[in-house]
Amino acid sequence: MYSEEYIASQRAEQWREDLRKQMKAPERTKKERLHMPELDPNIRNKNNEEVNTGLSIEQAVAEAQRCLDCVNPTCIEGCPVNINIPAFIKRIESRDFAGAAKVLKNTNLLPSVCGRVCPQEIQCEAKCFYTQKLKKEPVAIGNLERFAADYERNSGSISVPEVGVSNGIKVAVIGSGPAGLAAAADLAKFGYKVTVFEALHEIGGVLKYGIPEFRLPNEIVDVEIEGMRKMGVQFENNFIVGKTDTFDGLRDQGFVAFFVGSGAGLPNFMNIPGENFVGILSSNEYLTRVNLMGAAKAEYDTPVQIGKNVAVIGGGNTAMDSVRTAKRLGAERAMIVYRRSMEEMPARKEEIKHAMEEGVEFMVLQNPVEYLADKNGRVKQMRVQKMELGEPDASGRRKPVAVVGSEYLIDVDTVVVSVGVSPNPLISQSLPQLEVTKWGTIKVNPETMQSSILDVFAGGDIVRGGATVILAMGDGRKAAEGIHQYVSLKVLRS
Repeated sequence: MYSEEYIASQRAEQWREDLRKQMKAPERTKKERLHMPELDPNIRNKNNEEVNTGLSIEQAVAEAQRCLDCVNPTCIEGCPVNINIPAFIKRIESRDFAGAAKVLKNTNLLPSVCGRVCPQEIQCEAKCFYTQKLKKEPVAIGNLERFAADYERNSGSISVPEVGVSNGIKVAVIGSGPAGLAAAADLAKFGYKVTVFEALHEIGGVLKYGIPEFRLPNEIVDVEIEGMRKMGVQFENNFIVGKTDTFDGLRDQGFVAFFVGSGAGLPNFMNIPGENFVGILSSNEYLTRVNLMGAAKAEYDTPVQIGKNVAVIGGGNTAMDSVRTAKRLGAERAMIVYRRSMEEMPARKEEIKHAMEEGVEFMVLQNPVEYLADKNGRVKQMRVQKMELGEPDASGRRKPVAVVGSEYLIDVDTVVVSVGVSPNPLISQSLPQLEVTKWGTIKVNPETMQSSILDVFAGGDIVRGGATVILAMGDGRKAAEGIHQYVSLKVLRS
C-alpha cells in the first residue's frame, strides 16, 4: 500500500516528464525573459501604490516555460531558505498555481514578501543555468514566486502548512521581523508552543516599519502573518524583552529557549559638524515615522517635516526607500548623495532604476562634511566635498578619496542619513554574559545559531549587522533546527 505522499510525488514526476516532452530545451532557451509591468513613473511618484503590478497568468506561464528543470538545479543553492525552485515553477507551467504556492510554503512562509523584496539577482537567479552557462537573462524566479503567492491569496483559499503534534514546550521569539517569523514558523512545524514578542505596536518588524508600501504593501505582510496565527503561533506586541519582562522572567513562565531576531535598529551617523540640527534624521526614524506612524499626515502626533530639498546620504536599499518616499511626500528636489560611483552602489539595480525614473537626482562621488542651520537651528545648507576613487578597501570596493579644494554648498531643508545601522544594545545589556562582537552583534555558532548562552539563539541583523530579508529568514530556519536539537537533547537528559 503506497502512501498518499508517495503517490503525489509520482504524479508530480509524471507531469514534469510530460512537460519536458511538450517543449524541448532548445525551444525553451529561445524564449526571452518577460519583465514585470510597472506603474507610470510620473504617476507612481505621487502616490503610495505598488510600483510593480505583477505578472498575468499567461505571462507567468510563458516565463515558467523558460525553466529547464535542470537535473542539478543550482538555483536552489543560491536560495538561503532552500526553496525547491524548479518544482514550484513547473507547477506554474502546468497551471497548478495552488500547488506552486504549497511548494513555496514548504520552506518559505513569506513568499509574497520574498517575491517582492529579495535580491534574487544576486542569489537564486545568479545561480540559474541561463546566467551561469548561457550568459542570458535568468528565469524570473522572484516574479514567479510573487505570482504564485498572489494568486493563492487572491483566490481566497490560502493553504496553511501542517504543524507537528503539540509537545507543550514553550519557545520565545524576540522580534517579528523576517528572522523571527521564519524561526517561529519552523518551530510551530516541530510542535512547539511559540510566542513572538514584538516591541512595536504592529507585528512585522522591518517588513512594516522599514519597507515602504510602494514596494511591499502592509496588507501583504498581514496576510502572511495571519497564516502563521493559523499555525498556532502567538504574538504579543508592545512587549520589550529586557524592559517589559526579563529573560529570567520569561524562563519562570516556562519558556525553555529563545530566538533573538530583534534586528539592528540603532542608526549610525557620520559625526560631522551640524549633524544635530533640526531636520536631520536617520533613515530608520524617517521610514518608521512615515510607514508605521502616519507621520506624513499633519493630524498625526508624530509629524515629519516634508522638505522641498531633501538629501539622502547613502547608496543602499534603505537610502532608495527614503529618497523615493521623500519624492512621494512632495519634495521638489530629492537627492541621493553617495561617496562612491554608481557602479559601487549597493542598492538593487531595480531600486536604482525606479528611483531614476521617478525623478530622483543622483549625486555620486560626493560626500557631506558639514551642515549649516538658520537662526532657529533648522538645517538650511549642506557643505559637500567631491570625491574620487582610490585603491580598493577591505570591502573590495575602491576607497573614496576627498578632492582637495572641491567643497561647495547645497540648499537642503531635510537630510536623511542612511549610512548603516547597529544592534540595539538592550539585549546585550539584559544578558551581561552574552558574547558579542566589537560591533555589538551577537556571536553565534554558524551551524546552529546558538549563542554563548545555551538557551539563547539569534539570527538576522542582530547577528549580521545588516542583511537581506531572505538571509535573515535563512538564519531563522537554521536557528529553529538548532533550538529543536537543543531542546530534544535537554528533554532526553532530564
